Amino acid sequence: MMPDQVGGRQKRPERVAFLIGGTQKGGTSALHDYLVAHPRIRMARDKEAHFFDYDELFASGRVSLPQYHAFFDPAPGVLWGDATPIYMYWRSAPVRIWHYNPRMKWILLLRNPIDRAYSHWNMEVSRGAEALPFLAAIKQEHSRWLAASPRQPRVHSYLDRGYYAEQIRRIWHHFPREQMLIFKSEELAEAPQQTISTICGFLGISNLKISQPRRVREGHYRRPMTPEERDYLRSAYEFEIRQLERMLGWDCSSWLD
Repeated sequence: MMPDQVGGRQKRPERVAFLIGGTQKGGTSALHDYLVAHPRIRMARDKEAHFFDYDELFASGRVSLPQYHAFFDPAPGVLWGDATPIYMYWRSAPVRIWHYNPRMKWILLLRNPIDRAYSHWNMEVSRGAEALPFLAAIKQEHSRWLAASPRQPRVHSYLDRGYYAEQIRRIWHHFPREQMLIFKSEELAEAPQQTISTICGFLGISNLKISQPRRVREGHYRRPMTPEERDYLRSAYEFEIRQLERMLGWDCSSWLD
């Protein structure tokens, strides 16, 4: 458990009420920007708190909650929200979050994993963290994983982050399904008002009227994905996408077209 250590006494503070734990490069920045406009919501400063995926903080087994809560502005009657996409992917995050707040609500945005992988690679190239061409990077991902074991790689996880079914099941193992909303990224891009209205109802707050739609999945690519690259990813993800369709009752055929 995580006692809050203040002045030598345990004090139960306000808790973060919801997480945007969707998938990296899936529209979480746009969703964050929508929700910060709601008067009942206070999102973490700098968008991503990266608390529950910070393994070093949890190594001792005792975590000081003020370190986490310092990311949020206190105000009466507000909900704190943390938009850190990697919480969905990081293996140890869900159980840590359950210990922190078993009533936590999750909002997940899932992007076509084929496009997500390419977007992720482009981001790492622009940051100077990736030197391999895209096809080489995804083909060598497994060997890079073995070299980094037992640590879970953050950068070279282009393919692995797109296996959503396992990540969702890991959250469902700790949290009831009624505490989770899952959307396709396309829903936020194509029907932002409907998506935000659904989220507001889920969080139990008044509806937020959108005045200016946000760009979802913004990115600047040096070149389009090649047919060979797309075919490789389509083969890698076809079973995963069909599995996700069965889990969520979705039609994801457009992801494979």
